[in-house]
Amino acid sequence: VQLQASGGGLVQAGGSLRLSCAASGSIGSIYAMTWYRQAPGKSCELVATVTSGGSTNYADSVKGRFTISRDNAKNTVYLQMNSLKPEDTAVYYCNAVIRRVGQNSRREYWGQGTLVTVSS
Repeated sequence: VQLQASGGGLVQAGGSLRLSCAASGSIGSIYAMTWYRQAPGKSCELVATVTSGGSTNYADSVKGRFTISRDNAKNTVYLQMNSLKPEDTAVYYCNAVIRRVGQNSRREYWGQGTLVTVSS
C-alpha cells in the first residue's frame, strides 16, 4: 500500500491550493484519512481528518479556511486550502488507516509529504 501526495507549491498570501493524496495497492478498507503538517522548526500537527463516514475535524488554526474531503471510489483524500497565510507554510503529509486485503488488522500509512509555501 502506498500513499501519493501532490498539489503543493508556492502561492501568495490569500491564495488557494488543493492537495490530493491517493492510496494504491492491496486495499481492503480505508478508515480515517488525515492531513498533518510540519512547519520549519515546529512539531508535526494535525490539520484535518475525515472518517470513512464523512465526519470531519479541523485544527482551530484552519477552521473556515480549509476543507477536507474524500472520494472513496478513488481512494483519495483532498485538502482544499483557501485564504492561505504565511504561517500555513509547511510540509503537508497525508495519513490513512488502512486494512489490506486478506488481513484483519489495520495500520497507518503515510504519504511522502508535499511542500506548501505561502509568501507574504
